[in-house]
Amino acid sequence: MSTALTSKQNDCRSCYKCIRNCPTKSISFQNGQASIIPDECVMCGTCFLVCPQACKVIRDDLPLARRLIAEDKEVIASVAPSFLASFPGVSFVTLRAALLKLGFADAEETAVGATIVKKQYDALCDDGKHDIVISTCCHSINLLIEKHYPDAAVYLAPVLSPMLAHGLDLKKRHPEAKVIFLGPCISKKNEIEMYPGAVDCVLTFLELGRWLEAAQVAVAKDSDPKKVEASLARLFPIEGGILATMAKDNPAFTYLAITGMEASIAALKDILSGKVHHAFIEMSSCVGSCINGPALDPKARSAVSSYLAVQRSAGARDFVVASYASEELAKRLPAFKKEETIPSEEEITAVLRKIGKTSRKDELNCSSCGYPTCRDKAVAVLRGKASLEMCLPFLMQKAQSFSNSIVDTSDNAILALNEELVVQLANPAMGRLLGKDPKDLVGKSAAAFLEPDLFALALAGTPVRGRKLFWKVYGKYVDATVSYDPQFHIIIGVYRDVTSETLKRQKDQEIAAAAAAITTEVIDKNMRAVQEIASLLGESTAETKVALSRLKDVLAKEGKEDGK
Repeated sequence: MSTALTSKQNDCRSCYKCIRNCPTKSISFQNGQASIIPDECVMCGTCFLVCPQACKVIRDDLPLARRLIAEDKEVIASVAPSFLASFPGVSFVTLRAALLKLGFADAEETAVGATIVKKQYDALCDDGKHDIVISTCCHSINLLIEKHYPDAAVYLAPVLSPMLAHGLDLKKRHPEAKVIFLGPCISKKNEIEMYPGAVDCVLTFLELGRWLEAAQVAVAKDSDPKKVEASLARLFPIEGGILATMAKDNPAFTYLAITGMEASIAALKDILSGKVHHAFIEMSSCVGSCINGPALDPKARSAVSSYLAVQRSAGARDFVVASYASEELAKRLPAFKKEETIPSEEEITAVLRKIGKTSRKDELNCSSCGYPTCRDKAVAVLRGKASLEMCLPFLMQKAQSFSNSIVDTSDNAILALNEELVVQLANPAMGRLLGKDPKDLVGKSAAAFLEPDLFALALAGTPVRGRKLFWKVYGKYVDATVSYDPQFHIIIGVYRDVTSETLKRQKDQEIAAAAAAITTEVIDKNMRAVQEIASLLGESTAETKVALSRLKDVLAKEGKEDGK
């Protein structure tokens, strides 16, 4: 099967938000695209939630679910108690009714499996063999430990998750049945692949919502649901909910709940440093636990109301469940092989130099690239997870330096104004053209030293291209190009000084005109002489006049062309 969470190509806009928020930095950024690294990803869904371009995609298993229902007579839904966070105002009774309309043979609460699991947790705390026990309900926490903190794997409770326990329980009671789990987690799609057999398909509440909408099945609201007293494990999806269902009979143990990846990572570091002993730790990757899972309807997401809804739904007693031996619920905890080379100081320094960081003071540690420090980013570059161009301050400095170099060395005069015609930038060529210090122009209105007509045209949406102007005050002839950038609200004026060539052309034209006048005078004199001669000789002067007139036109034309 395909990976449960992937990155959509070509939609990434290089904001690095996914990397900044990924708790395990399991994102690779190359060639302008952010991609999830499957071997490192714990599928907590953080990147899915924070990506502003919706580039992270949850695998769609709706086709599989529909096929199971079409092919099998008995498909049972296992519904996570966090459904109240995605379908507020409904009860399990009304949701079950909607699921039956979709074709499910039946639906049960995953909290039944949670009741089975919590009994195993109590047994582990009481057997005297364990110093620390970490709950294994959250598959993302399991992956976090197995992939990134493998030395802490010995503390994971070797017990199936409520989803898997419920799946096994359902198939024990319904041997021919297929089980589809419905919940708020992305990682559960991966969990059933790692532990096949108990559950046949996982749909997120987002997928379920789309299915209900496509089938035009509405889930009825239930303003006064009947409380089931034997439903204590419905508390599992809220922070501290697992602890609230446990007996907690071991006085030597401390029982605590930790939610969120940041807090969980901090707790794991404390455990590995030897600071924690004799504790059962309920650990969830989502802040607030499962009622804040990544695959909930965002329009319904509300931490407080969801917490209250779950708490009110739970009864005071356990679900009635079958007894299971610990061996039947034992969870195999795989060891993920993780071999990462540790770059040398010389290699790190070489990468830092390539992005303009030649000393410690150059290392801003701004985290704009997604990594907490410049050195962490350099390590990621050496491991092939990041590119040099991800350093935004360096790119800005590089772009500014490049831009300044072009502007400052340009022979063309450049003026940048805001929409109020106040000068934001004037390059040295502009200063030379106006005979002013360009620094003195910045902050002043361009109307104080230039006619504002062309700026007004550009603001009105009519850019000016190659307009010939004479600035009488400065004695300058220029070719002007003025445009307006509405995105950045800036007017750009580019002026080419054509004074020398204009004056040369004018002088050439004056010389040509003078030559033409002299030619005319010579022709007139010659005409008179010719006429006198012709009259004496008795010849017609018409043809002679025409020829001389043509000569005059040719001379005048050549004079104009020389003056260009």
